Amino acid sequence: MNEQTRICLENADLALRPPELITPVPREYYPEIDDYTMSSGIARTPGGRFYLSWFGRDDGPDTVMLLARSDDEGKSWSEPEYLIDPGFTPDGHHLSALVGTVWCDPAGRLWWFFSVSIGYYDGRAGVWAAVCGNPDDEHPAWGKPFRLWHGCALNKPTVLSTGEWALPVSLWRREQIWVDRRFPWNDVDPSLYAELDPLRGANLLVSTDNGRNWELRGRQRSVDPCFDENICLERRNGTLVMYARDQHGIVSSHSADGGWSWTPFRREWRTASARFFTTRLPSGNWLMVRHNTAGERSHLTAFLSSDEGKSWRGGPLLDERHFVPGRIRPSGRPHLHPVRPAPRPRRNSARRLYRSRCGSRVRRLRQSRAETPAHPERNPAEPEVTDRIAEERRARPAITRFRTA
Repeated sequence: MNEQTRICLENADLALRPPELITPVPREYYPEIDDYTMSSGIARTPGGRFYLSWFGRDDGPDTVMLLARSDDEGKSWSEPEYLIDPGFTPDGHHLSALVGTVWCDPAGRLWWFFSVSIGYYDGRAGVWAAVCGNPDDEHPAWGKPFRLWHGCALNKPTVLSTGEWALPVSLWRREQIWVDRRFPWNDVDPSLYAELDPLRGANLLVSTDNGRNWELRGRQRSVDPCFDENICLERRNGTLVMYARDQHGIVSSHSADGGWSWTPFRREWRTASARFFTTRLPSGNWLMVRHNTAGERSHLTAFLSSDEGKSWRGGPLLDERHFVPGRIRPSGRPHLHPVRPAPRPRRNSARRLYRSRCGSRVRRLRQSRAETPAHPERNPAEPEVTDRIAEERRARPAITRFRTA
């Protein structure tokens, strides 16, 4: 038995212990002091209050989750009000609160979903939920967290036409097991949680009693899986459509029997392997937000479908910035990196771009220059072209924001 396998087996029961919702949050976890990693979800209550959940520390073995609220539609936010930090094993390994989201159910209760694992991912993990029955009150009261199943849940449940709640859950592949920074990923014995191997992939949990109990239904596994991060929508005819992330973009699968069986995944978009978002709008249209590039994470774009995902049309470009992968410090904290803007064309490229858009005008200028008698002064039309290029350069925004990996 190697070291990482020993760590997982000796501390397996600790990951099944209900974590505490810590409040007030110690100041050492505040974003201006501790490292902010990424937002995990946002929800609006019936009274109009916003709740935002995010990861702190890092996207790794030391991850914690925090929750804040806003009473002015996101214009300002409270300090972190709740913290989930599952603590440490007796031999000093951190239990992470990895991934999750927040969701308001049809009754107006606020759900905070999160996953607990030994280290980054111990091969089993577990989806937990804490429920608040009065999220609009000055002093919200939360119930004790309870465990739904194994795996991780990053996206909100979907309320089906049958009244059932469908929660997409992913049980990650073995290659993503990592509990100790001293060792590489998947450096564990094949026997560790081998009984869960048939269940790995994009799963669906369903509740028929408003969240009191959850049952595991069907699943599908991508040929090249990568965290899955699956989302489920329902068509008007009752067919379920599940989108998932793989190593080459986004794939989809369908279920005609309430999620018990699924068609093989097929490629929807070959794009950056990254998190995406999709939902049904009040109009009935489906919204998809994803990267609109085949390689790196950039050009975040919104798409709409008026035929429930059968076809999509491109919408606004939300963010054209390029993603810069982060590095982990020896201390375990991620480095901050400047967000790299899209590459600017060189001067000649800008001139070619201008000429391609205004080719006929440039040709007229050239013809005018050829017909002008030779003299030492520059053609008066030439500065107009170069001044336009300089003006376009000055109009480009300088991006100086920072983000974590």
